[in-house]
Amino acid sequence: MGRFRKSSYTKKEFHDGQYRFEHWYRDNTVYFITSKVRDGFAAFGTEKAKQIFWDRFEYYTRLHGFEPWNTSLMKNHYHSLGYLADGEQLGEMMRKLHGSVAWLVMKEIDVRHVPFWRSAGNQDYFDGCIRDVLRLFRAHRYTKLQAVRARIVRDWRDYPHTRVDVDVEESIERALMRRAFLEDVPYARYERKKTRGHRR
Repeated sequence: MGRFRKSSYTKKEFHDGQYRFEHWYRDNTVYFITSKVRDGFAAFGTEKAKQIFWDRFEYYTRLHGFEPWNTSLMKNHYHSLGYLADGEQLGEMMRKLHGSVAWLVMKEIDVRHVPFWRSAGNQDYFDGCIRDVLRLFRAHRYTKLQAVRARIVRDWRDYPHTRVDVDVEESIERALMRRAFLEDVPYARYERKKTRGHRR
């Protein structure tokens, strides 16, 4: 396993009965990244705003070595599943992506929405490290079907802002070949969930 660290705005493990929010920076990992515009504001309601997102997304993912496999952009949020070789690139990639998208979109739609992404607890995006084949399969399908669930289209292929760069079978093959799942990292939150599941 390569480098691995976690960061959080608080040192407490729990806050209001919930596990603390934290970002994970892990080399050679399949990541599921998601973020929502604060208060559900429909900042990406226009095609121009969506194109701004895609332009910056393509630029910064390429710059920082993130390999998008499946990404879907809706009017107020997005999901992206992909691979990152150098985990330390995640923070800078997200800082630049979110900063540039926020500034350019607010300028385009002529609305000041500050903070643009960030909600309570400094949460401007969620990153999950995929742990196994089943979770990869589910994340891939969940991302691909965003517009179908929202009843925008019946077939995900008809929604131009869902981009499947790597199909699910190839995604699984790449993850297995690179040994890119999180399964080698013990994490109490996941272990407790497993234990509760076995008791049912």
